[in-house]
Amino acid sequence: MRIAGHASLVSIAALVAVPPAHAQSLLDRPPNISGLWVPARGVVQFNFLHRFSRSPAPERKVTGFPAFTVATGLPARTALGFVYATNSTIVPTYPNEWEFFARALPLAESRGAPADLGVQVAYNLASDGVDAELSLARSLSRARLIAVVRGLTAVDGGDMDVAAGGGAAVRLTSHVAVAADAVALVGTLSGEERVAWSAGLHLAIPGSPHTLSLHASNAAAGSLQGSSRAGDATRFGFEFTVPLTIARYFGRRSPVTSEPTALTGDTVRVSIAALRFAPDAIVIAPGTTVVWRNDDPIDHTVTATGGGFDSGLIRPGETWARTFPRAGTFDYACRPHPVMRGRVTVRESS
Repeated sequence: MRIAGHASLVSIAALVAVPPAHAQSLLDRPPNISGLWVPARGVVQFNFLHRFSRSPAPERKVTGFPAFTVATGLPARTALGFVYATNSTIVPTYPNEWEFFARALPLAESRGAPADLGVQVAYNLASDGVDAELSLARSLSRARLIAVVRGLTAVDGGDMDVAAGGGAAVRLTSHVAVAADAVALVGTLSGEERVAWSAGLHLAIPGSPHTLSLHASNAAAGSLQGSSRAGDATRFGFEFTVPLTIARYFGRRSPVTSEPTALTGDTVRVSIAALRFAPDAIVIAPGTTVVWRNDDPIDHTVTATGGGFDSGLIRPGETWARTFPRAGTFDYACRPHPVMRGRVTVRESS
């Protein structure tokens, strides 16, 4: 009952929080590495991971290993969430594995840092201990490379285990990526401990915020413990992401949430990604042309609040531009996703 109560509290917190960070896309990370993600502003991230194995002949029994991840964001690019695996194998006779975690992204490429730096601390009820992960990721053209170091509570009652590894996701198109990873327990790799690996084909579903991973792995669950400890058999399965934009229905909608960014030049650019305009508030000079580029896998618009201009649907990978000839303040939003808001301030130079 206590476990169910904890889960209910986390679920309620996830539904009402309105975070300011990024949503997860499976096109940005391999199956067994979280990829330093925290949910987008006003979004609750729900991931369903299900892998299957088959026993040898003559039984050929198919066994499922489902795991559910729910997370919501907090200020300063942090997040709280949990993983629930209903058929975990990391501890014998303890199949219902719960991991409660906190994540932080102190450095982000999207904010000018040379790489993404992420930290996660978790408590796992199955291993009855604290686990942690330090992640470093960098985007290189179409590839995103991720390295991880994990500290894991030993499931056999010994000293803490250390795992290290990495992976990559390579985008073939705006909707298709291939990804793979490998993580090994440092200093304990033997006949009983194998490298935990995964490889898969990852897809963004056109016209939606959902992504799908079809993959193989020798690990079972989506927790730090489960994705670091290998099993005896290769498991085939999928992961499906469901970002829920709760901010559409709860809370006050503010035009913008960040300090204005002053941009110079005849043409300036705003990215539309992870259900956000980035930057969402800009200051420009009269006569400047603003170009919005849709870097999301779904359609968006740039629509002035109260009328004045409307881009129409901007397809993934496409752009829309507008020149602002005179001073003023112009608030705008995305018609299909009204939680997405931005502001253009046109100011005469002093």
